[in-house]
Amino acid sequence: MSQDFETVPFPYLETKQLKLRQATQKDAEAIFSVFSNPKVTQFHDLDTFTHLDEAMRVIERRAKGFESGRGIRWGIALKQDNRLIGSCGFSWDREANAAELGYELASPFWRQGIMGEALRAILSYGFEVKKVQFVAAEIMLENLASRKLLEKLDFESRGVFKARGFWKGKHHDLEPFMLTRQTFVTV
Repeated sequence: MSQDFETVPFPYLETKQLKLRQATQKDAEAIFSVFSNPKVTQFHDLDTFTHLDEAMRVIERRAKGFESGRGIRWGIALKQDNRLIGSCGFSWDREANAAELGYELASPFWRQGIMGEALRAILSYGFEVKKVQFVAAEIMLENLASRKLLEKLDFESRGVFKARGFWKGKHHDLEPFMLTRQTFVTV
């Protein structure tokens, strides 16, 4: 990656209607609210939350991931109240100069263009600030909303990986998507 992660402060991003910021322990209840909904965790590689301390551990793990340079995860907040309604971010692959994308959003905010707005902002950060060559994402085949979102952002499907993922006690077929810097620049 082009910058030394350990010396860079957490980047705050802003869009027309969103604040993308680092989550803190003060956001634990909001994060618990997102991940305690089985509709949100249906296609996620973690179990539905049942205790607030699970949200606190996610916040801590994401902060450590940023501090160590493994990745970055922004909390997504509406400007009007600054309450977190989801998150999005990257795991860095320094060797390939690439990133893997991850995201989730509270179900009352689905299909309103919020995640697309957030992802455009962080993709700009990844390509323009971190200078990654490509961003990858993997989704479960049944996750049609994510498929539509990625396609709308000009990600290209790379086929299907049979039994690529294993969580919640079973194997899952995953569809990989990719967006290159060249493709993003021409958008």
